Amino acid sequence: MLDALCGFTVRHRKSILAFAGLWFALAVTVLSSGVGRLSTGSIRGLESDRAGRIVDGILRRAPDTSFIAVFTSSTLDPTGDAFRDAMQVALSPLAHDSRVGSITTPYNAGSLRAFAMTNERAHAAYAYVSVGGDFRQAAHAYPALRRELRSDTLSITCTGRLPFARDLDETLEHDLLRAEAISLPGCVLLLCVVFGTAVAALLPVCVGALAVASGLASVLLLSRFIDLAQYTLNVCSLIGLGVAIDYSLFIVSRYREELAAGHDTVAALRLSVIRAGRVVLFSGFAVMVGLFGLLFFSRSYLMGMGIGGAIVVGFSVLFALTFLPALLAVLGPRIHAGRVPFTRRRAATGGFRRAALWVMKRPIAVLLPCLLLLAWMGAPFAHLRMAASDVRILPLDTEARRGYELIRVDFPDAAANHVLAAVEFPGAPALNRARIEALYDFTHRVAHLPFVTNVQGIVDPNESLEREKWADLLLSPPPALAAIIDLAKQISVGSRAVLVDITTDRPPESEQARSIVAALRDQRQVGDGTVYVGGQTATDVDTTQYIRERFPYVVGSVVLVTYVVLFFLLGSILLPLKAVLMNFLSMAGSFGALVWIFQEGHAFVHTPRPVEPALPVLLFCTLFGLSMDYEVLMLTRMKEAYDRTGDNRTAVATGLEKSAGLITSAAAIMVCVFAAFALAQIVVIQAVGFGMALAVALDATIVRVLVVPATMRLLGQVNWWAPRPLARLVRAVALGERH
Repeated sequence: MLDALCGFTVRHRKSILAFAGLWFALAVTVLSSGVGRLSTGSIRGLESDRAGRIVDGILRRAPDTSFIAVFTSSTLDPTGDAFRDAMQVALSPLAHDSRVGSITTPYNAGSLRAFAMTNERAHAAYAYVSVGGDFRQAAHAYPALRRELRSDTLSITCTGRLPFARDLDETLEHDLLRAEAISLPGCVLLLCVVFGTAVAALLPVCVGALAVASGLASVLLLSRFIDLAQYTLNVCSLIGLGVAIDYSLFIVSRYREELAAGHDTVAALRLSVIRAGRVVLFSGFAVMVGLFGLLFFSRSYLMGMGIGGAIVVGFSVLFALTFLPALLAVLGPRIHAGRVPFTRRRAATGGFRRAALWVMKRPIAVLLPCLLLLAWMGAPFAHLRMAASDVRILPLDTEARRGYELIRVDFPDAAANHVLAAVEFPGAPALNRARIEALYDFTHRVAHLPFVTNVQGIVDPNESLEREKWADLLLSPPPALAAIIDLAKQISVGSRAVLVDITTDRPPESEQARSIVAALRDQRQVGDGTVYVGGQTATDVDTTQYIRERFPYVVGSVVLVTYVVLFFLLGSILLPLKAVLMNFLSMAGSFGALVWIFQEGHAFVHTPRPVEPALPVLLFCTLFGLSMDYEVLMLTRMKEAYDRTGDNRTAVATGLEKSAGLITSAAAIMVCVFAAFALAQIVVIQAVGFGMALAVALDATIVRVLVVPATMRLLGQVNWWAPRPLARLVRAVALGERH
């Protein structure tokens, strides 16, 4: 198959290059057209979502499609006419905009809320602006609405979910451009050192640019039909650039090796595509299998991220096996053109061979310290805590973060952690005597929970009113209180649901706040109604549970499919199992370091916080496949040597000698790409880049150079064994021809 593909590519090389040029131009056009409809990422179907919908129905505004505009002045009193008039003038363009559903200010909110929405000491007030449509529509409309909101008298700072989404998108876009601006020149320099010629060094970068542009354009087009998070672009760029350059490096290196062995350009290219191309094909399939593990996370942005990642990996394999051979066929021996000063092409040395032989003489003495080191690095992962990202992950100079800090300082009640208990009853009206008495019992029970600082609802536990009196007050209010009670019902009672707002001074990600959510869900019944819990803490709890429930299925399926793929590649029962275990070893150190640095606040992290729930599963699905690049490359060279000699020790030493230098070079390039993303301003992208860079570095050094030779020496000839029926099956479906 690969032989036929190579022949087709060589015969039609000019057409393939012309088509690739047009394709790249089309991809760049899509990238610059703004056709994407990316979101901040969400998981649908959680209990906190259901609670949020109930709350939205009561408040008649959705927090996800609303934003807060904070107005400040150095002199004006927010309770005075001048401040009020300036605020209303600033908001008037939005009031007449059809995209805006409602605007709530201190001057139309009623006396119960007006006091909380102004701060005379800080000369500040804020307004709620509700935008129509779903979140994607509201997020698309927000930038234009923000431009309409301006004042010559007051300073305006916006925060909330919509400003957070806008600032997150802009920061991620900036991080993406900066990472690519750093990683591409770095990769070129490393490739110049590896190859010693400018032409050979530029080829993998061309393939990487073509694959990434194609993948990102596909993601943007796909985002118009399915929910894709802005993170997807960064992750696809990170993965695509790394694997495309690596796959191209494998083929170009093998091509130069075959030329050095005396083959002409056509024969060298054919052998390179057959031998290195087989590695690329299996490695790409392994990476895609890992990313397809994210499909288990249906109804979430993780599924879209897996699809996007698999698309960019698919393009990387496709262009490495078609576009790159076409380029090589056109260049021929000119692959050696553009000699880079201070570098020289070196013949393979026996350094790695000697290292392998040294390790195999003392396998246990080498293996045990390596395992202990990786276990020690991975130990912090046992203390993993997870929490979803919020506005606090943004840099301090972004508007949404500045607005949050203003709210936190000047309006602490609005910025406090609110756990929302939505009590849904089977029928209307929501309030009758039995239900009011049940709400009385519920609010008083909640008020006595640990870490609860305040409870607000239509039945207020802070009022010294007897249980039976509440029903009389709410069902037949005295004339003097009728207006106040009616206003209270408007902001906390729906047709058949009641909102109870529970405040705690503990952070949303804290165990104390989570204990409140757990306590509310332990006793759900309120009369004939049911409690559904929402708010940021409940979302964190639900998201973490959602990830943990599906993660074992992801691990099991990815490991199983990877094992089968490697079995057909290597024809061994034991080597695929060993490869899987090696992957877990390299990932263990990376996962432990992530917790130690980003959660516990060591090294360069000054504001530690729990790990984003999606991060461990995203890293697993990505790294499991990426680690297979080096495993497949090394083991296939070992298998070639074993098929020639039949000796395990010789095969291991020769395979390491032939592949370790290339693995080191490929790993250095991947670390360069991933480290560039670790410089991002958004902590999630920082963690992904850092985690991948560390895992690749551990995999290419400790695992491949030390642990693999030691384990293969201990297992001996058993490494290559397979039952005869399975061995015949492997030969029957082999993708490469024997030469």
